[in-house]
Amino acid sequence: MIGEDGYFDDHVAASFDETAAEMFGRSTLDPAVDFLTEVADGGPVLEFGSGTGRVALPLAARGLDVHGIELSRAMVAKMRAKPGGDAVDVAIGDLSTTTVDGRFRLVFVVWNTITNLVTQEAQVACFRNASAHLVPGGRFVVEVFVPALQRLPVGERFQVFYGSEGYWGIDEIDVVTQRATSHHLEIVDRKVDRLSVPYRYVWPSELDLMAELADMTLEARYGGWHREPFTAESTDHVSIWRKR
Repeated sequence: MIGEDGYFDDHVAASFDETAAEMFGRSTLDPAVDFLTEVADGGPVLEFGSGTGRVALPLAARGLDVHGIELSRAMVAKMRAKPGGDAVDVAIGDLSTTTVDGRFRLVFVVWNTITNLVTQEAQVACFRNASAHLVPGGRFVVEVFVPALQRLPVGERFQVFYGSEGYWGIDEIDVVTQRATSHHLEIVDRKVDRLSVPYRYVWPSELDLMAELADMTLEARYGGWHREPFTAESTDHVSIWRKR
């Protein structure tokens, strides 16, 4: 049964930073923080799905006024326990419907978090929520993977995205509904610990239409935080939409 923290409860939050260690590395994190700092244009900024503060805390350390919306109380508690963890004002709630006071120069949602909204309607609502929090001319930034369905054989539903001696990651995909489940299998004390999280993959062009519905227009799309060109070979994209 899923609790009030969704799929990111105390058990997941306790080891989240360690299991996602590569995302906290300087080579991965610094380009994202540099990019967002530039786009924020002095702030203030609002992060949808602020989690344990991976991006929010470094942004706050650079002097920006940072706010967040996060469903999981356990993840927020993990952030609060870190140095400077009280620098980010976080509202508990769903990123597609929860609102906070104020208007922002930048709203952003990174690391595929928008796919945790498992319906198209919820993703559209997320864009509208972002737009409602932006000042005119403010920007909404999304970092998300590009669906790699060309590597999925016809009739197959399972795609291994990671494999090692102690951990396997397997996506179970429904190409009709764009719904999927990410299965994480880890050996802990010689037993298999499984975490299965549903998500909905979304195409870049689909996101552009969601932005149009929310009175925003595409400003730029890159293949990553280094502003590399977005091409047919890109596996991820960082997109910026500007509020009209």
